[in-house]
Amino acid sequence: MRYSASLVIVALFGFFLYHNLQPKPVNTSKEGLVLESILSTVQAVHLDPKPIDDTFSETLFDDFIKKLDPSKIFLTKKEFEDLQKSKFLIDDQVNARTFEFFEKSILLSEKSISRAKKIFEEEINKPFDFSKNETIETDREKRQYAKDESELRKLWMQELKFDILQTWTSKKSAQEKNEKKEEIKTDEELKTQAVTDVKKRFENYFKRLGELRRSDRMEFYLSSVSNYFDPHTDYFSPKEKQDFDINMGGQLEGIGARLQAEGEYTKVSSVVVGGPAWKTKKLEDNDIILKVTQKGGETVDIAGMRLDDVVQLVRGKKGTVVILTVKKKDNSVVDIEIERDKVQLEDGKAKSVMLNIPGTLKNIGYINLPKFYSSFELEGGNSCAFDVLTEINKLKEEDVNGIILDLRNNSGGSLNDVVDMTGFFIEEGPIVQVKGREDNPYLHLDKDKSVEYDGPLVIMVNQFSASASEIIAAALQDYNRAIIVGTPTFGKGTVQRFFDLDRAVRGYDDMKPLGNVKMTVQKFYRVDGGSTQLKGVIPDITLPDLYTYIDVGEKEYKNAMTWTEIKPVKYSQNVAQITQKKALAEKSKERISKHPQFLLIEESAVKIKEEKDKTTVPLNSVSYTSMKEQKESDNKKFDIVMKDDIANLVISNLNTDLEKINMDEKNKALNEEFLKDLRKDIYLEEVLYIMKDMIGLEKSFTTQQKKIAEAK
Repeated sequence: MRYSASLVIVALFGFFLYHNLQPKPVNTSKEGLVLESILSTVQAVHLDPKPIDDTFSETLFDDFIKKLDPSKIFLTKKEFEDLQKSKFLIDDQVNARTFEFFEKSILLSEKSISRAKKIFEEEINKPFDFSKNETIETDREKRQYAKDESELRKLWMQELKFDILQTWTSKKSAQEKNEKKEEIKTDEELKTQAVTDVKKRFENYFKRLGELRRSDRMEFYLSSVSNYFDPHTDYFSPKEKQDFDINMGGQLEGIGARLQAEGEYTKVSSVVVGGPAWKTKKLEDNDIILKVTQKGGETVDIAGMRLDDVVQLVRGKKGTVVILTVKKKDNSVVDIEIERDKVQLEDGKAKSVMLNIPGTLKNIGYINLPKFYSSFELEGGNSCAFDVLTEINKLKEEDVNGIILDLRNNSGGSLNDVVDMTGFFIEEGPIVQVKGREDNPYLHLDKDKSVEYDGPLVIMVNQFSASASEIIAAALQDYNRAIIVGTPTFGKGTVQRFFDLDRAVRGYDDMKPLGNVKMTVQKFYRVDGGSTQLKGVIPDITLPDLYTYIDVGEKEYKNAMTWTEIKPVKYSQNVAQITQKKALAEKSKERISKHPQFLLIEESAVKIKEEKDKTTVPLNSVSYTSMKEQKESDNKKFDIVMKDDIANLVISNLNTDLEKINMDEKNKALNEEFLKDLRKDIYLEEVLYIMKDMIGLEKSFTTQQKKIAEAK
């Protein structure tokens, strides 16, 4: 099922009509054109556009100041109050497409960073007295701006002392746990080493701040403008949009190497298995890139260059050639020629294994889907729906008796794919309703009558399962086709689409590309009429979680859209009906009440809530060490949670996957890391017992009951 053609046409028609009727932009600088394009696009297509008024002004001011000085360690109270004079003027400036507040704030920000760097350089080389009974407030909202430079210096001393204390005590703890007892250092030596480490960290921090361009800060500002309308409406520079597409599509065109900053140069942190760089057998992890040459072009010395600029030099179109001059581990310098190609980013792809508990449960398939990736618009693009279907078919070939679809921490993605994927488990029918500004909601349907899998199905979710994850969980819950297990989900029930800002203004080609705006244009509704917005999906069976007593998800955003509901639609399915949800939940609750690790998780959740509310930390080394030791002592009882392998759980790779896994040592290592985590996952263990109960209680699954009984 593809996007709603009618809604796309309506949105695009409104978008282009609106812009084609626009007068010539007031501010024809590139920044002015981008701002003009964002605001006119909001008015044309946003689900619920708000006026640019004093409320906008106040909200943007607070948001942008947090981005400039997130920890209140740069601006003084006087400087903040000076900026605050613009708090209710920004709307007038934005309506006039001018940037007075931005200009003023950037000048003050640069000045405050320069001053803070000077304070740091002076104070870090002075002796630190950890005998004073000082404290530091770690919650930004509770902090006050420093009254003057003297108080700012005191605040920086506290910041440095706090960082040193954390590093120092960590080093002491690591040394105490070192069984080999090699190179035992005195407490003073460890403190000196901690100061050195903190000094280096802050030097790198100030270096990164020094590399910020005006364009970077303007992107922060434009994001604040966009975020006012809702948390998911955002501005993307051309580079940010490219990175987003790569992340969503699970593939890119380039050499297949992950890079990171290493001093003045760039280091290869890892080579993607199967990618162009990997195929050369020449580029290796930890190689230092010195120069980049486009074949037939000039050589660029990348010393001191920002990482994102280096990435842009290395990345390129399929079939083009780049030459990297790298320094190897033995200090030799070599040129490596690499022809760019499509690179599959496997670490985010769907994968499956078979789970068994001998004598209890046989051949339960487990599919892990980290995100709803898609690049269907590209030739040979990825589709998570296609990949999940591939995994389902592989599991069916190995005589699977039940499937667990793990969507924990899956933040969502492609609407196309989630509609298709939900359809794998029912004959046909509505999957999700979406509603924009117009009165009538549009229904996304599964029109394919085929059922790819008709057996027992459990979907695992948690508070970080969002958007597309919530659509499939909600639909299959409403259809009574699957049991949803975990914690209430994130609560992101809105639809975003990208709009190319180059199309928003005619001409000005020398200023383009302007970037994209990701705009909230619709809201999701379940087939039963309720929205997933804010409330998320409430599981059929809820399991204890560390974040039970802390607000997590969409409700954390102050400007989140509200929960609403519309009329339900008719829906039904005859594949398999889950009728024993209450009985299944009671059986699970009984097991959980006796499970030592789940009891500890519940106790830990209470503790985490208590600790979150304690934001004042001592800077006296004795008090700090005592506080940390007390925390460690209190938390020791929780150390056993998910540390040991689950007894009797047997996890095996599918036969069809073994050849690929065994083709390379890195593949083997990645696979073993994946299996290692599953072997300790008590949530997965409980889901297996829920699966056992479901097969035993539900009449829909008599075939599985017989097969498992015969296997005992």
